[in-house]
Amino acid sequence: MIDTILLDLDGTLLSFTQEAFIAAYFAEIGKVFVKLGLDVGKSVKAVWAGTKAMMANDGGETNRRRFWETFADRMELDEHGAAAAEAACDSFYSNEFDAVKSVLRPSGVPRRLVREMARKGYGVALATNPLFPACAVATRLGWAGLEPRDFKLVTHYSNSAYCKPNPGYYREIFAKLGKRPEQCLMAGNSPSEDMAAGALGAETFLVTGCLENETGMDITGFRRGTLVELEEYLMGWPDIAL
Repeated sequence: MIDTILLDLDGTLLSFTQEAFIAAYFAEIGKVFVKLGLDVGKSVKAVWAGTKAMMANDGGETNRRRFWETFADRMELDEHGAAAAEAACDSFYSNEFDAVKSVLRPSGVPRRLVREMARKGYGVALATNPLFPACAVATRLGWAGLEPRDFKLVTHYSNSAYCKPNPGYYREIFAKLGKRPEQCLMAGNSPSEDMAAGALGAETFLVTGCLENETGMDITGFRRGTLVELEEYLMGWPDIAL
């Protein structure tokens, strides 16, 4: 029996395209690099390098450590310089990052869906690709009217050592929740990254409102629909004992 719902964030609970988000994000975080006296172009390339390093992480260290090791190496920063950059970025994610929500298409569905499923007795986890610190995830959740405490688990770069679609990412989640894959449903907007949970035995739901399918993967075999349709589907599930 499924008793746990895993939800992606960007493009799923938050309705925006990756292109719009990335453009707005780098426009804002570039200001942080200027304040630090770092070359913006080089810093942006270092962020991408750090992101790729996290995506390739094999579980040997946290994504946070993998990112900052790579960023510091590319920017030729010593330990003090890397710590200062991380502190400045954390401050940015808790404050100025909020301006990026301008790319969002607001919706009341995420807050209602998460809280109603919890009320019905289901465990709900935020299975967002762990490429950002916890403070950045909390800010983005706020755009949907949600908080980290609304979830049994929130993945971020400090508590994860894999990224989607690596099976290790989902195994980490199942282990932390104390659940078997068969007890979970994963809902997200990427057939390659989010639906990968299905290969481990989880049920899946592909959210198509902001579909990310750059490779043209065949999606006909997935249960799918908009976020509203996901809500309708899950609201039809029975209440379970708390």
